[in-house]
Amino acid sequence: MSDNPVSTNSPGRPKDMAKRQAILDAAKILFLSNGYASTSMDAVAVEAGVSKLTVYSHFTDKETLFSAAVVAKCEEQLPVMYFELPAGVPVEKVLLTIARGFHVLINSEESVNLHRLMMTSGSQDPKLSQIFFEAGPLRMLQGMERLLGKIDQSGALSIPKPLTAAEHFFCLLKGTANFCLLYGCGGQLSAEAAEEHVQEVVGLFMRAYRV
Repeated sequence: MSDNPVSTNSPGRPKDMAKRQAILDAAKILFLSNGYASTSMDAVAVEAGVSKLTVYSHFTDKETLFSAAVVAKCEEQLPVMYFELPAGVPVEKVLLTIARGFHVLINSEESVNLHRLMMTSGSQDPKLSQIFFEAGPLRMLQGMERLLGKIDQSGALSIPKPLTAAEHFFCLLKGTANFCLLYGCGGQLSAEAAEEHVQEVVGLFMRAYRV
């Protein structure tokens, strides 16, 4: 059946958040196991235990659903609130919280499989790659850029180029271990090794931008 959007008769009707979450969970499972092209909205509806109309009432098309699934995965480990600068909270503590969440996110089985999926299908569908980039990496970069701009304005650190600094921060956190996971030639770091890596990266970042 077609994945074209289906109109509803009551666009203002409150959405059932439990069904929305079930749809997102089903989408993540099917996109990762079957690939983007082979996952239909019908299949998502069956996996989620809802009607196709319900899927379309929450997500207008498959692209929107894919984007929402990527955002949902990111927010599991890096909620928007992490990119705030609470009064009285040391900058290092804020950065450590983000670093730990990001490290868990990028090394999770779902994230690794999603990146592998994008490497195989992204070259064939540039639009899909753009959707993924905007929903995941770019969204986190922008959140970090805003946070680092606030930190610079506070005077706690001197960060003249917040976007560049955000890129450096996340790239340092990925490290060699993440590449090994992606390539299938390495396993997960132990909790102790992961924490040591995160601490070292944040320490290096703090020293680089300390006033």
